[in-house]
Amino acid sequence: MMKTLTLSTALVVTAAFAFAQENPAPSREGGFGLGRTALPEEVAAWDIDIRPDGQGLPVGSGDVYTGEELYIDYCSACHGDFGEAVGRWPVLAGGFGTLDDEDPHKTIGSYWPYLSTVWDYVHRAMPYGAAQSLEDDEVYAIVAYLMYLNNMVEDDFELSNENFLEMAMPNEDAFFMDDRATTELTVFAGEPCMENCAESIEITARATVLNVTPETAEDASAAPEAMPVAAEAEVVETAAAEPEAPAGPDPELVAAGEALWRQCASCHQIGEGATNRTGPMLNNTYGAPVGSHEGFRYSPAFAEANAAGMVWDDEALSAYLLDPRGFIPGNRMAFRGLRSEDEAAAMIAYIRAEGGDAQ
Repeated sequence: MMKTLTLSTALVVTAAFAFAQENPAPSREGGFGLGRTALPEEVAAWDIDIRPDGQGLPVGSGDVYTGEELYIDYCSACHGDFGEAVGRWPVLAGGFGTLDDEDPHKTIGSYWPYLSTVWDYVHRAMPYGAAQSLEDDEVYAIVAYLMYLNNMVEDDFELSNENFLEMAMPNEDAFFMDDRATTELTVFAGEPCMENCAESIEITARATVLNVTPETAEDASAAPEAMPVAAEAEVVETAAAEPEAPAGPDPELVAAGEALWRQCASCHQIGEGATNRTGPMLNNTYGAPVGSHEGFRYSPAFAEANAAGMVWDDEALSAYLLDPRGFIPGNRMAFRGLRSEDEAAAMIAYIRAEGGDAQ
């Protein structure tokens, strides 16, 4: 048996070597004597990249509504119903205006330069565990929904190969060719200056926050006095002696709520000019029936809550903000919820201060 296998293996190797010599790979003159030239069909199977100029883009189309259904089926388990992400999976929507923050949110809408990258990645690698199983029209639809989540298009938009190149990403103009070879390398490539060096260095101040350097001399001189304990106590005593605040949301709660609002801003708008986006705008919400903003397509769960007469009062808003899915089961908002009742109170105060009271 062993001799038979050995002989068979030898025959196969010999045949393969002979075939390779007759059809050498043209990597160099005469070839390496290994393999063969790839067939056009084999090259086409691997050639699936989509470029910013549209090269490689297949014919097809897909709309936002179809994309939403596909996204919920194939993508929401990892990326959330609205691109907000589940666990440690990537966030896909929002993050606008955060790129210069200490904690930038690099999403499709806030950071990516080309729509072709979105199409290519969805087509090449998604859905997780079943890569390249989507039809071209399905990819168009999912990309259209991702554009909608990032406020690039309206809910009746249809993406196709014909209008693909007309779509500009919000952060496209912030990208530029790498010019470090001319702007930075020349600065550090010369001989270092070794003249007029300081004889000694005196530390005049230290940053009050680790890993942070004061921006100016004035900042540095003020840094050690930034957080004296005695001053903190004095501020607390002064605040206690002040008269009661006028009617309306507590200014301190409003300020705390404004800091928390960043978690909501990618889906909701509030204030002058607010419109319905991924989530409904929140003007005239406090004291109004649940799910009552015109023009927004609410989930069946919200429609049932509205029919039952639920109203957005302190109790309902607080319970919803703390556990959106638990308070109204089956709704489409995948936000995990605030961490405490204090945060819920602060968020409600901010919403009311920004125009959230029902008229």
